[in-house]
Amino acid sequence: MSHEKSRLSRWLGRSEVPAREPSTPLVVEPDAIGADLYLLLNNEGQIHSISAHLLSRLGLSAHTVLNQRLMILLLPNSALVVEGVPGDWVGHMLDLDFRSNDGHTLHARGWVQHHGKGWLLQLTDISDLMEEASAARTRQQCLRLAGQMAEKIRGCIVERLPSVIAEQLEELAQMWRIPCVALALPEASGIGWRVYSQYSAHTAPELWQVGQRLGNEFDLLDANIAHELHFGGHTELSPLQSMFGNADGFLLPHSRDGVAKAWLMFGFYEPRRQAPDLGEREWLNLCSALAGPVLFRLSEQHNRHHVERLAVLQDLLGTGWWELLPGSDEILLAPQLARSLRLSDRVERLARQDWLALIHPADRQELSSRLLQLRDKGTPMLLCVRLAHADPGQETVWLRIQGQALISGQVQRVLGFMLDVSDIKNQETEAAAAHARLDNLIASSPAVIYVQRYDQGNLEPSFFSDSLTPLLGWTLAECVNGQLAGYIHPEDHDIWFERNRQLLREGFVSRRYRLRGKNGDYHWLLDEARLLRDDLGMPVEAVGLWLDVTEATLAAERVRESEERYRILVEDSPAMICRYSPQLVLSFGNRPLATYLECDPAELPGINLGDWFSEDQREAFVRRIALLTPEAPMSTAEICLELPGREHAWWVWADRGVFDESGTLVEIQAVGRDNTDVRRSRMQLNQSAKMATLGEMATGLAHEINQPLNVMRMAVVNVLKRLERGNVDVDYITDKLNRIDSQVQRAARVVDHMRVFGRRSEVEEQLFDPYDALEGTLAMLSESMKGKGVHIEAGERGAPVQVRGHADQLEQVLINLMVNARDAMLSRKEQNPDLQPAISLDMQQVDDKVIVTVQDNGGGIDPRLLEKIFEPFFTTKPVGVGTGLGLSVSYGIIEQMKGRLSVSNANDGARFKITLPVFNGD
Repeated sequence: MSHEKSRLSRWLGRSEVPAREPSTPLVVEPDAIGADLYLLLNNEGQIHSISAHLLSRLGLSAHTVLNQRLMILLLPNSALVVEGVPGDWVGHMLDLDFRSNDGHTLHARGWVQHHGKGWLLQLTDISDLMEEASAARTRQQCLRLAGQMAEKIRGCIVERLPSVIAEQLEELAQMWRIPCVALALPEASGIGWRVYSQYSAHTAPELWQVGQRLGNEFDLLDANIAHELHFGGHTELSPLQSMFGNADGFLLPHSRDGVAKAWLMFGFYEPRRQAPDLGEREWLNLCSALAGPVLFRLSEQHNRHHVERLAVLQDLLGTGWWELLPGSDEILLAPQLARSLRLSDRVERLARQDWLALIHPADRQELSSRLLQLRDKGTPMLLCVRLAHADPGQETVWLRIQGQALISGQVQRVLGFMLDVSDIKNQETEAAAAHARLDNLIASSPAVIYVQRYDQGNLEPSFFSDSLTPLLGWTLAECVNGQLAGYIHPEDHDIWFERNRQLLREGFVSRRYRLRGKNGDYHWLLDEARLLRDDLGMPVEAVGLWLDVTEATLAAERVRESEERYRILVEDSPAMICRYSPQLVLSFGNRPLATYLECDPAELPGINLGDWFSEDQREAFVRRIALLTPEAPMSTAEICLELPGREHAWWVWADRGVFDESGTLVEIQAVGRDNTDVRRSRMQLNQSAKMATLGEMATGLAHEINQPLNVMRMAVVNVLKRLERGNVDVDYITDKLNRIDSQVQRAARVVDHMRVFGRRSEVEEQLFDPYDALEGTLAMLSESMKGKGVHIEAGERGAPVQVRGHADQLEQVLINLMVNARDAMLSRKEQNPDLQPAISLDMQQVDDKVIVTVQDNGGGIDPRLLEKIFEPFFTTKPVGVGTGLGLSVSYGIIEQMKGRLSVSNANDGARFKITLPVFNGD
């Protein structure tokens, strides 16, 4: 038994363990048990006894397990195997996994049999067999994963290669629980390494990033391609620790011919501890399965791109390779070259004579001779030839042919290329023609073209065009060695020397100075020159021209003097002159304008004219400016401003618009004149005429007020009489009091209207309905007219309409017309008592006009006087009656409202017609 136990221990790779330890208390059984690993169980599955060897393997003590159920020693997966009681396990092979205190698992296979009053569970240690099987499964899994990775990388399209590799790295990391893994490939230059793809678990920091260039310390890997490199704080490769976060990690190379072609890097990972089933070969297989196909696909892609770039380059340049086959005396052609030679793409080779037949006859013999020398003697060939073509008008195609012989041992190959240089040859032809034209242009140019050579900071003339002598009389020989500076006008010496310094400093100069001709006369020259430099930036020469601008300079001087005179004229003008933008922002203003605005002329630019207008005035001003067009660029108006220190000012303002090529208004030029005194005089005249009108109406107005007073007096007398008789009738008294109240209101309306009418007009014009003025006129005159026997007939009020002006002034005009009509009719009635005086007033709207008509039957006006009737101080009334200003003032009022007052004879009377424009917002 001892011999069998020793042999089993050696097969399991375990040392023999004593059956009993003095310090371990065990239940002594009457019969010895031959197995090293066993347990005695009672009928309920509780541990009655356990072998010392099993206790030692599990790292337990007897008192912790005795009388406990067997399942407390097993892993959860084994607990399912021993469900029930030991009697149920008989005849079954039990694979049990025991947990030990040191974290290892004891894999055992056992069987149950009767033993005394209980049950004996004998066990055999199969841990080595399980570990070998696990390692075999792991290796098989590793090989399968390597094959799958290689197959996926080889089968994917090139565009998905980076994403597929990232997926494989992720699958590799998840299978072996690797926190960080990355694939590093060589740089395109072959020096250094760069991370091509990487994967990091969510719980792990990113050690690398895609595209990251690995540091110089990584270059030591090029010299060390050991199969496995471990990292740690104690390793001799400590310079690499920074790339692994100073944590455990290792690298695997994919090498070819002893040279590393790729590296697979693992971070925060120790393979011997975390993947003990994988050996060195398995890791290398994984590395090769991943890196090998990647390198192959990248190399294949690089070669394909190289071929594509070469094909595109040949197509773009119209070039291609050719090879002379020595055995068959044929020319092998690239497809691109065949297209350049106007051959079919399917033509791959031509006989040498057929190839030469494509060349122009003028160049064919030379090409044939050079080709034979290249083939027989190896003499390199380089020449330009023309293609033959049947159409003489077709553009010539030039080809640059180059070839050389390659000798490798006894084998000689004749290779070359053909390049389409038609553009270069055509440009050379054009350049030659342009050069000839330039020579002719320089010779015939009125300007003097010159070249100055740079010599140690000095510019010395080295060339003058032929136009120098006709212009100045000098020759090149008379301008060298510093003689040119002596011809400069003494007052322009500083300009000449500053011109040289600026040209050397900035590379370009434009100056105007005087140069003396050979006859002693000075010429104004416009000198423009540019400095030419070499590849190192050093000055080489200056090229420029002299243009005689004597006449233009003198003319400009005359213009400047003229402009100065005009400037003085503008500044000293009594009128206000300015320029401003469509937004009313001043760009210029003369001194009179600055004086009015109480500022300095230099402060005018930037001031907005609209700030001096009221809101209505500004809107009217902007509307008027918006109506300017290139066909009608001028506008005149009287504008009202609120100036500093003045209540209001009126300017007569004339604008002229300046337009660009598209007809857009860009600027307005304006001239203004102060019309404040004239406007105030006109207002005073209007007010005087209004007061005169009130004076003329005084009798009628007194009657208009006396009538309600008489009514009120009679009502009061009647009430008092009733009260004296003691006859108090409330209804009667109430009626009388209401009549008194209405007459008081009537008198108050007359007085209020007289007060409003007599007040000065508003400064600015307002919008009003002209029928309101007509009603006001009737309110003031109707009663007085009735008292004198004049019948007034007024038309009905139509739709509301608005005009711009002063309602009281229009009312003044109507009163003047009606009073004049009354006087004319009463004068005629003295001669014709049967006359029934009548005045008709009517207002109608026709299109965009309002027409107010005042007509009487007073016999009309002498036709000879119709043209003079609106003149100041002209009147048909007797001396001492009237001022002769009523109609003149009325005419001015209507004209100020942009309307027209006219007169004519009709129906045995005079007809006055007032025409006013309707305000429509535009």
